[in-house]
Order: sequence, then structure tokens, then C-alpha cells
Amino acid sequence: KRQKDIGGFEELILSMYAKGMSTRDIQHHVKEIYNHDISPETVSRITDAVIDKAKEWQNRPLEPVYAIVFMDALFLKLRMDGRVKNVAAYLMVGIDLEGRKECLGIWLGQSESAKYWLGVLNEFKNRGVNDVLIFAVDGLTGFSEAIRAVYPQAEIQRCLVHQVRNSLAQMAWKDRKEVASSLRSIYTAPTEEAGLMALAEFEETWGRKYPHVVLSWKRHWPELATFYNYPEAVRRLIYTTNPIESLNSRVRKTVKGKSVFPTEIALFKALYLAVAEAEKRWTMRTRNWQEIMAQLSIFFQERLKDYLC
Repeated sequence: KRQKDIGGFEELILSMYAKGMSTRDIQHHVKEIYNHDISPETVSRITDAVIDKAKEWQNRPLEPVYAIVFMDALFLKLRMDGRVKNVAAYLMVGIDLEGRKECLGIWLGQSESAKYWLGVLNEFKNRGVNDVLIFAVDGLTGFSEAIRAVYPQAEIQRCLVHQVRNSLAQMAWKDRKEVASSLRSIYTAPTEEAGLMALAEFEETWGRKYPHVVLSWKRHWPELATFYNYPEAVRRLIYTTNPIESLNSRVRKTVKGKSVFPTEIALFKALYLAVAEAEKRWTMRTRNWQEIMAQLSIFFQERLKDYLC
């Protein structure tokens, strides 16, 4: 049967694709609801039309300063050289000086290294980002070294939630509840000095049984302890990568129907549309932003003097 002209269905098809429907699901939906015949190839052609827009978005100019930038990864399956491989998709979310949140970009990579992240951050520089006050990250290999090379004044906060999860994952099930309580006393301490005392108590109680866990906390302490410098409103925002994890969770739900992506372009297209769909919900400023920015404007007064009225 000859395929009918789908006319104004392009936006509808893009919306369905962005919400995670496969090309064949879209084909069946359009036929069932609108009685239009449309081939999977036509759906692909319509969704491919956003690739240029996605590339333009990826290279768009950014704000000169971001108060906080969050980085995390999600892992997806990609067919490469006839084999299915796990590929990391790195998403970066920034909060600007007005408290507005935006996804700054999507990067695909099979490995983490300082050299790789150096390229990403130099790209940031070239897109107009002169400074980032605080990076909140999940211990990505080589990322801290790259930050110190490109944005040497930036503070780095390693995600405490991930640190606790990783610690508990290495422990016997029967110990986890008690250990979680001990770890909580570290990251809820009012000052870094009190946090170090709680860490010393944790080592005394659990160090012999779990020396590798204690060693991990000590090794990463300079980046785990950054949040102690700030009041509660700022602490709650930076000691976890929740803002980026919530985006990753929404993106993961959107692309879960696509078990294996045939090409990097197909993967990037799906991620871009999923991010664009998620960003439609970001209509409000970050909670308590007036209080947070009042604090940051004092902590970073010299660095912000050219950007604040």
C-alpha cells in the first residue's frame, strides 16, 4: 500500500521518539490512532533530521561562569565492529549564577582518562566558560586532574552518596546497617575537624576488618571534605550528584526500549532528544537559590566581581 503523506506528524513523531518509543512502536501507533501508513525508515529519516540541531546544541555558546557543574555517567549498549559494547554517556549539568539549570552537553567514550577530560574541559573554555566555582563529580578517573589544569581555582566535591554506596558494597551484609550509621556521623559532622574525628572513630571500630574502605576515605578526603566549607543550603546541593543523577534516571527510562544502538549517531540522537524532553520540566530556579547565591557571592567575591551587578 502506498505510504501516505504524514504532513504535520513530524513533531509528533519526534515527541514519541524522545519519550522512548521505538521506530516500529511509532509506526504502529500512527497507524492505529491516525490511520496513516508510515515506514520505520521514514521515522528514522524524520528523527535523523534533528542531528544537525543536536550538533549545534552541543557546540552552542555557554555562560561565562557556572556556580556548580555536576558530572555523571550512564552506560548503554552500542554495536561497534560487529560486537555489542558498553559505552559510557557522560552528561554534564550546570547551574548558572541565576540558579537556572541546563544540560551543558553529552559526551560518548569507552574509557576515562585525564587526557580525555582535558579535551572536554578545553571545549568548555572554547564555548565561553571562563570559570566554574564548584565541580560536583563521581570520582571519574582523571577528571580532577583535568579540572586542576583547566580551571585551577575550581573547588572539587566528590559525591558522598557514591562514596558511602561503594563502601557498603564491600562489606558483609550483617555489618552494613551499623557501618552506615558510623559513616553518617562523618558526613553529618558540623565541621571538617569533627568529620576527621568521626573518621578516626570509624577506623578504630572497622579499620581492622575493612582497611580498604578506611584507606579509600583517607585517600579521597580532600575532595570528599570540600562541602564542610559551606553552610547547610550549599552542602545539601553539592555533596551529592543528585541533580545529574535525576537527569540520567529520566534519560535511562526514555532509552530503555532501545536495547542496543546501531551507531554512535543513533545513540547521540536518542540522548539529545531525551535530554531536551527532560529539560522541559526545568522551569524553576534551584531551591533556596537566593540563600545559596548570597553565600557563594561572599566565598567567591573576587572571582565573581566582574559577573555580579
